[in-house]
Amino acid sequence: MPFTSDQFFDVFALYNRTFVVVVVGLWIGSIVLLAFVSREPLRRGRTLSRCLGVLWLWNAVAYHALFFTRINPAAWLFAAVFAVQALLFFRDATRRRIEYLSTTGWRRGVGLGLVAYALAYPFLTIALGHRYPETPTFGVPCPTAILTIGVLITTRGRLPLTLTIIPIVWSLIGGSAAALLTVPTDYVLLAAGILLTGIVAAQRTQPAREDGEDALLRGVYRDKGSTIRDASRTARGDAAGGTIGAIRTDCSTAADRARVSEK
Repeated sequence: MPFTSDQFFDVFALYNRTFVVVVVGLWIGSIVLLAFVSREPLRRGRTLSRCLGVLWLWNAVAYHALFFTRINPAAWLFAAVFAVQALLFFRDATRRRIEYLSTTGWRRGVGLGLVAYALAYPFLTIALGHRYPETPTFGVPCPTAILTIGVLITTRGRLPLTLTIIPIVWSLIGGSAAALLTVPTDYVLLAAGILLTGIVAAQRTQPAREDGEDALLRGVYRDKGSTIRDASRTARGDAAGGTIGAIRTDCSTAADRARVSEK
């Protein structure tokens, strides 16, 4: 590596001293936003995509470009990659609705667990021996990647491949800090990246497979559609029958009047 462990943590100290108010704001804002989106995930998924894009863009500029480049020239590349991920989230926010925080079963539990872990990340690093401010806090690359992977895992249906590649790659790069730079909290990032890779691979090898809830919902919608169609047909039939009956009644009445006139 082109830097020492002390230089690495000095970058965090400088970052934390410079942006302490922003870091706290990002942390509180993320909690509020996740609670907001979880109440109506389908309608508010685009809002979460935009905010994830803001987090990745913040990492690109405020951490990689402004600070990490001072000790690692590769940080310019990292900044570009994080900016690309931000643009991908912004693009998806305008093109489609992603239903975050909506899957069921073990994926929901694991995904929400990773989200909670990302929010608790600064406190865990301090509890494991790192002193503030020489410690990674919320809003730097590794907790951002953990948060993103957790949110993606909770997404209903197939995961958007374009949104998963960079978090998976960063899980390998950032996860190496767990051993090389003594950041044990990043072992979870490595495990999360491996898990996300497995989920994406399984979905791509079984494209026609649906989870039970999705299949149930589609069945309910089909049943509702059939019921509506049947009711519509019945109504049309009743209306047609009523019209024919009225015509017959009118014809009978006219015939009766004609017979009376003849008499």
